Amino acid sequence: MISTYIRLYLVAFFWGGTFVAGRSLSGVVDPVSAAFFRFAIASLLLLAITITRESLQRIDVKQLLVVIALGASGILAYNLFFFNGLTLIAAGRASLIIALNPVFITIASALIYREPLPKRRILGIFLSLSGAIIVITRGQPLTVFDSGIGRGELLIFGCVISWTLYSIIGKTAMKGLSPLVSVCYSSIAGTILLFCAMLLQGDLAAVVNYPPKALIALLYLGMFGTVIGFLWYFQGIQIIGASRAAVFINFVPVNGVLLATLILGEPLTFSLLTGGALVVTGSYLANSTPRKS
Repeated sequence: MISTYIRLYLVAFFWGGTFVAGRSLSGVVDPVSAAFFRFAIASLLLLAITITRESLQRIDVKQLLVVIALGASGILAYNLFFFNGLTLIAAGRASLIIALNPVFITIASALIYREPLPKRRILGIFLSLSGAIIVITRGQPLTVFDSGIGRGELLIFGCVISWTLYSIIGKTAMKGLSPLVSVCYSSIAGTILLFCAMLLQGDLAAVVNYPPKALIALLYLGMFGTVIGFLWYFQGIQIIGASRAAVFINFVPVNGVLLATLILGEPLTFSLLTGGALVVTGSYLANSTPRKS
């Protein structure tokens, strides 16, 4: 059991590190190519693991359409927003905006599946949104009315919308497939879509000129940020349950901010700390269930 908790924390650590790795690629690898190579690596590893541990299940037309929708939302759209956004804003800020993922999934679940929204969750949603506004506006919410929200923040917020769609689509329609097979197939579908995007905007041959630092970042994103992260997270869900495993997701923005400060030298401003604390606390409240006495 202890090893499960350690692995779940490491997942949060790895996912926090993806913001630093993505930011380090800014100006070195174009966003489309970065997204493609990340998931080309991940798809090959996932394919090998799926064949070894389970088997490649056949899917019908409906499941194929769902797999394509998952790849389009959670892989293609999410990563294009992610890497483009990180060319414009700091990794720590981006990690705190993406920390809204569980909050928006909670809201979508309430609207679509009519899941209850007790006061605890409503408070959590309010705190998270308040914290996000503080982070996005750098502690000056009224500036939204004057200059609006920056393009980088809007792109990273696109990650939140994309991941919410990915989660809802997966919950609604991916029936009859194991989590590993679902992740594998959606990763492959997303990689194919990213390859098509790269043919239009990216540069496949440029990989031979990438510096070692960029190659290491891509390997980290593909192996630790995607394959190991997903596998250990799903294993944690199987052992201790989804609700308890999801609590560890709250460590992702914390690790993202700390790693961005330590590795990239990004400043820790008061608005970042205050807004971050509200986002993390609100996300926890929105996704936790009070213990019965």
